[in-house]
Amino acid sequence: MGVSEELRALGDVVDRLAAKFPALSREYIEDVVQQEHSLLDTGRVRAFVPVLVEHAARDRLAR
Repeated sequence: MGVSEELRALGDVVDRLAAKFPALSREYIEDVVQQEHSLLDTGRVRAFVPVLVEHAARDRLAR
């Protein structure tokens, strides 16, 4: 997965989470996604990063 594909996928993650958590601001959701992404940004295998970010962010937002 290239950088542009990964960024596009992360944008889709934000869209899905914003729809799932309408009571939360989009800016807050973007911040959480960005924080989770930064934790996984050092890995060499990128294919599953958006999925892992989405799962971690969803768990945090659901609390």
